[in-house]
Amino acid sequence: MADAGFGVTITGGGIAAACCAHLLARRGLPVTTTAHERRHAPAVMLSGAALALIRDVMDRPDLFGDAPRIARRIVAWGGGDPVAMPHDAIVVDAAALAAIAAPPMSHGAELAAMTIVTDPRALPAPARFGARIATVASVLLRHERDAHDCWIESLDAGWLFLIPCGARTGWLLSVGLPLDEACDRSRHVAPRVIVTDGATAVFDPVPRLAATTSGADWIGCGSAAIAFDPIGGDGTAQTIRAAILAAAVVAGIASGGDRAALIAHYDALLLATMRRHLALCVPFYRAGGAGHWWRTAHDALIQGHETCTHRLSAMPAPRYLLHDFDLVPRMAAA
Repeated sequence: MADAGFGVTITGGGIAAACCAHLLARRGLPVTTTAHERRHAPAVMLSGAALALIRDVMDRPDLFGDAPRIARRIVAWGGGDPVAMPHDAIVVDAAALAAIAAPPMSHGAELAAMTIVTDPRALPAPARFGARIATVASVLLRHERDAHDCWIESLDAGWLFLIPCGARTGWLLSVGLPLDEACDRSRHVAPRVIVTDGATAVFDPVPRLAATTSGADWIGCGSAAIAFDPIGGDGTAQTIRAAILAAAVVAGIASGGDRAALIAHYDALLLATMRRHLALCVPFYRAGGAGHWWRTAHDALIQGHETCTHRLSAMPAPRYLLHDFDLVPRMAAA
């Protein structure tokens, strides 16, 4: 049973902060939120799995029910012909996402026994597994038939990702190359769109992990602690899963669990999650192209995977399992 006097502060904003706040409030823990303005991507594509997770966390089974849907993922990779495959996702614009991400409450100034940090500025500089930038611009779709297809195309020094968000509108993401250069080199994506303006957002697409993800009385969560390469398409789902784990760790401590063991479990799982993500990204960058850009990105992922493996070897084996939204000792789960 969680101690109702166990105060929790959540610093930062976004999906991670909102999910943590909702889950801890369910447990009756007093939560103080200190949100701040954040730069958001213009739109986010949520997989069916990510949508199911956030609906469960927020206890809103109809959340984003009217959002535009993506039914196919079309990939033109490594110079090959486009390959179409079924896909299940929705596209949520920044305003809708920001509204749901607003923390649901802010209690009085209880003494915080734990802090969940979702503000990247409050954590040490992260380990970065590569070096590249991404730009985003709004586009018009030339053909309405493309409204339910997302496109991914590799170029000689980067890749393009087209996300439709309506019958004739969408967002175009360029990783590696400036947007205008990427469009000049594109055979498949650029002919399908009209870029309506210059880059509207610039962001860091490199997978990264905070150098320190916890302390005695705090844990990092969301992109402040761990961020994925968008090539994997799992970033938002990972943010939600990490928030579920962070809330479970804090709730476990509030219920009298072993603080050090729970925090160590959290750190190890974040590290293992990053290692798995890097391993999933490696084949994309190995097959994307043969030039220097692709080789450099690939080698950085391999080096990052080796670093994570080395760090994990020094950590204790996981002692807990996540059951619904709670952590239970492995012995008890067995």
